[in-house]
Amino acid sequence: MKKLTVAIMGATGAVGQEMLRTLEQRHFPCTTLRLLASERSAGKKIPFRGKLHVVEQLTAGSFAGVDIVLASAGGAISKEFAPKAVEAGAVVVDNTSYFRMDPEVPLVVPEANADALAKHKGIIANPNCSTAQMIVAIAPIHRAVGIRRLVISTYQSVSGTGQKAIDECLRQTREILVEGKQEVEKKVYPHQIAFNVIPHIDSFLENGYTKEEMKMVNETRKILGDDSIAITATTVRVPVLRGHSESVNVETRKRITPAEVRALLADAPGVVVVDDPSQNDYPTPIYCEGRDETYVGRIREDISNPNGLEMWIVSDNLRKGAALNAVQIAEELLARGLLKRS
Repeated sequence: MKKLTVAIMGATGAVGQEMLRTLEQRHFPCTTLRLLASERSAGKKIPFRGKLHVVEQLTAGSFAGVDIVLASAGGAISKEFAPKAVEAGAVVVDNTSYFRMDPEVPLVVPEANADALAKHKGIIANPNCSTAQMIVAIAPIHRAVGIRRLVISTYQSVSGTGQKAIDECLRQTREILVEGKQEVEKKVYPHQIAFNVIPHIDSFLENGYTKEEMKMVNETRKILGDDSIAITATTVRVPVLRGHSESVNVETRKRITPAEVRALLADAPGVVVVDDPSQNDYPTPIYCEGRDETYVGRIREDISNPNGLEMWIVSDNLRKGAALNAVQIAEELLARGLLKRS
């Protein structure tokens, strides 16, 4: 392929901007770049590889000649425009939740199930940010000894909601610390997020879980290809700007020691083990910000279960949780010759 045209759908959003940075940092071989967004953002200029690129309004005709679309403009937009991109000959890597559980659409974390890309019919789904980073850490364990059950608690940063949430967290913090306010305006979240935690991400379902929690349940099973894994999750929003943290209890089918897990993960792609409690060495969101890898620490035996492990998993949610995973999928499509246009 001599020339490759890449389109970013939702180019002015937080994830779209991170996709651009990731493409540039990883030297992705695109000859032509098209930045697509709403009418409101059309005309803006965004730098990429030393040149300014003009944002175009997203329309049904935006995909002529495009090879790969990296989409992060919301589920409703993907529902409408992803099929149009496929009709135009492009392959779409979609970062929204709309296609994730579609049985005809591969849901991919390249370190875990890149082979699923061979079955794509034009659309590949990027998993939920909290799911993606966890999969990188637990897939090697599942391959080695099998996983019977997962108990997950997440501590997710406000950037997972978008720029408006970041702004709200910073504004509320300033109003409390600088202006001395006791009551702050709440627009993005139902409760104050500054100096608080909110055990509620996405909307509640009839079973008492939230959509975010059920995403982790269903997406994990699909990516690992094992519906028998018992999974429960509680997802929590915390006043951290960037980077998601997860406490994950893993019950394995065969016993594996913490030392064996550390050795296994040390050789796993996309994982860095940071686990020396004697030196207070474990991953934190600030440590991981702007980095591609998923970091794992606090690996220890579950004292209540002979086949249980406890793990602390942290990653930059805008990188591995979104932009990086999408670009890695695009790289795999190229490497495996799975683009329609060749």
